[in-house]
Amino acid sequence: MGYVAVTGGQEAIEASIELLKEYRAKGCQELDIQVVRDRMALLIDRIMSEAGLYAPDYAALALKQCEGSPEEAVFLLRAYRSTLQRNYVSKTVSGEDMHIRRRISSAFKDIPGGQMLGATYDYVHRLLDFSLKNEKEEELEAWRDSFVQSHAQNEYVTLSDTAPRVLDLLRAEGLLEDVEEDTSEPCDVTMEKLPLPAPRSAILQTLTRADTGFVSGLAYSDIRGFGMSHPTIGELRYGKLSIEVVYPLDEEESWYVGDICVTEVEGLMGERPDKSGIGVGYGCVFGRNDTKAIAMAVLDHALTLDIDSPTSDMEFVLLHGDCLEMNGFISHLKLPHYVTFQSKLDSLRHRKKEGNWK
Repeated sequence: MGYVAVTGGQEAIEASIELLKEYRAKGCQELDIQVVRDRMALLIDRIMSEAGLYAPDYAALALKQCEGSPEEAVFLLRAYRSTLQRNYVSKTVSGEDMHIRRRISSAFKDIPGGQMLGATYDYVHRLLDFSLKNEKEEELEAWRDSFVQSHAQNEYVTLSDTAPRVLDLLRAEGLLEDVEEDTSEPCDVTMEKLPLPAPRSAILQTLTRADTGFVSGLAYSDIRGFGMSHPTIGELRYGKLSIEVVYPLDEEESWYVGDICVTEVEGLMGERPDKSGIGVGYGCVFGRNDTKAIAMAVLDHALTLDIDSPTSDMEFVLLHGDCLEMNGFISHLKLPHYVTFQSKLDSLRHRKKEGNWK
């Protein structure tokens, strides 16, 4: 379907695309891809998570191409992802092997390995810093050099960057819900239609690729009383995971192919209705994104409950959070609906004429 009745046809479409480029080219400063990638890191992380492709440079390129629209950037990145060959499947990684840069627990004050605040906006004053208007790159470089030198002399840098899971303490006591290990082949929602009811692997994939705002909003509604989750953060950790693939000529060997940064959350959701222990929700997303990882953990737990709640309705949660489908369906309303709307008008006019106008 298209705007076939628009005067000019193809010429009008080409002119619209030219005008779009003019909007993107405003200003006199070149927008360098590396600057977008490095200075807009949180936005890059969100785009990669929702696109399901860990590629910071391409995410930055997509953002530049679409004037910074997150949903359009996700669309571009997913479209590119669909053209790539899948030559290898990486080996399973565990959050226990993460090289930690941030690690906190709301459930325990003292945890094995210690808490590490890392880089977070949780403790900053939410005041506009007008000095950034005149920030000079030379000043930033001098500050970075000073920071690196002082950090190298810091007594805390000797701390290990790996740590055991906090919830293992509760597992050892038998206080957490008993979950059977699933050794079946994971479902790949990018290669096959989402099955309903969905297995756990499909649920986690769908939630981590879902729109950040949608996931956060649903989790918020669940906590406020439209569900049964009362979360406490057992552990939140952010850091790097090493990715390896099996060496094609020897299955006993593996190749290191790179690192990815992820945020991982295990949330304690209160005692389960069946009194089987404390419920646990899990969240894991690309990059630094505490809010989405926590919200994902809330929904992961909510979808295991057999209650009358929107957040426990698997079809509702999993089929409405994909930003491509969400924005695509809403955007399709801009396309011509002449025939259907005129049909509705004809029906209303006929009813009014017949005196059945109510």
